[in-house]
Amino acid sequence: MPEIDRVARIQQDWARERPDLDVTPQGVIGRLHRLAAHLTTELTAVYEKHGLGEGEFDVLAALRRAGSPYERAPGELAQHTMVTTGAMTKRLDRLTAAGLVVRRNAEGDGRRRVVALTPRGVDVIDAAFTDHMANEHRLVDQLSAADRASLEATLTRWLALYEPPTRG
Repeated sequence: MPEIDRVARIQQDWARERPDLDVTPQGVIGRLHRLAAHLTTELTAVYEKHGLGEGEFDVLAALRRAGSPYERAPGELAQHTMVTTGAMTKRLDRLTAAGLVVRRNAEGDGRRRVVALTPRGVDVIDAAFTDHMANEHRLVDQLSAADRASLEATLTRWLALYEPPTRG
């Protein structure tokens, strides 16, 4: 009997129990779901080495991507991260307590608040991002260059159905 993965086994069970339903979408969705869980475990292990959770890494990275002076308004941070606005305050509290960010009034506009990386925050995110990119290279290098290009193009088209691309 040939070896099959968990998703194929589930599909076989459903095909037997519900032959009236086409379960082929599970081949894609089920594998994406399982792979995402494995990749998340691999990614968060690197963040943890730098004392960060996934959300904290995302916030620090969004601030670093903003360019010097590495600051954004809290609302902007929510738009530039995968962190919900509800979770943002909690993340910012932890990052402030760790000395990685500060909250302050924006220069030239005392009514506007910003979150900014501290010098220590810049050092932490630079080191964490360097390790993160090495880890992502390790993960995608398990696929051939052709498979990576094909997968990226396919995922880009599929994601665009849910998150339309924006200009520049």
